Amino acid sequence: MIEFAQTVIAPDFPPREKHPTIFRAFDSLESGEFMLLVNDHDPKPLQYQFMIERENDFTWEYLEEGPDLWKVAIGKK
Repeated sequence: MIEFAQTVIAPDFPPREKHPTIFRAFDSLESGEFMLLVNDHDPKPLQYQFMIERENDFTWEYLEEGPDLWKVAIGKK
């Protein structure tokens, strides 16, 4: 079982604050720590943004994939 240092429930934030909030939470992680992202849709665009902005610094594992709830474990390498 993964322990999460941070949890972000994306629907709790206004649209323009979601990605900045998620990236702040990720950036606050220590190497080897994980955050839990909970969302109401597939966060695939966010994963692509991570691939561009944090390149090889993260891991991405779907824990739950819809149809109403998505949970992703995002780890900091």
